[in-house]
Amino acid sequence: MAVQAASAQQLLSIDSIKEDVVVLKDGSFRVLVMCSSINFALKSAEEQDAITYQYQNFLNSLDFPIQIVTLSRLLNIAPYLETLKSKQKEEDNEYVKIQIGEYTEFIQTLVGSANIMSKTFYIIIPYSVSVLEQKGFLSSAINTLGLGSGKDANSEKDVHALFEEHKLQIWQRVDTIIEGLKSFGVRSAPLNTEELVELFYGLYNPTEFEKTVAAASE
Repeated sequence: MAVQAASAQQLLSIDSIKEDVVVLKDGSFRVLVMCSSINFALKSAEEQDAITYQYQNFLNSLDFPIQIVTLSRLLNIAPYLETLKSKQKEEDNEYVKIQIGEYTEFIQTLVGSANIMSKTFYIIIPYSVSVLEQKGFLSSAINTLGLGSGKDANSEKDVHALFEEHKLQIWQRVDTIIEGLKSFGVRSAPLNTEELVELFYGLYNPTEFEKTVAAASE
């Protein structure tokens, strides 16, 4: 008897992405906040001590867990090089054209001699609902879809109300994180729905994602 392979959707823990919130299959929520970096090594000893102290205070002030993620990818400069070559062809000044050509060769040599990585930093903020709330949410969702013993006319409103309530709770956590990061010079912003879809698509389909980016830049 042949065993049917599970689809990618069955293996992922993500149920949906709605209103800038990632909803997992267990009913919990996640919000992803992108963060800027700090060149810690270029700071003076006093500045480093201040940043470390503020970071420690930031972590100690939290009453919920967070996950810090660094996403590293090989830097793809192909679109940039194509832009330079186009500019070189359009340039009328011969001296400028030569400079663009030399700069293009320099960039190609630099990237070819080392694996230059681009790094993006995220903080993942969780929010989990209670078991009773999860059951109530799932029961309402089942009735809304007409899969229960009787379809409740208010089920859809209940599901939406529960979602908005929990979304408000996690967004309070997001505001806490953003304000806390500001205290030691880190800028941050939550990803919206489109950015979340693009991020997860790129993570689970890296080759296809690179093709899509390359095609969009042409």
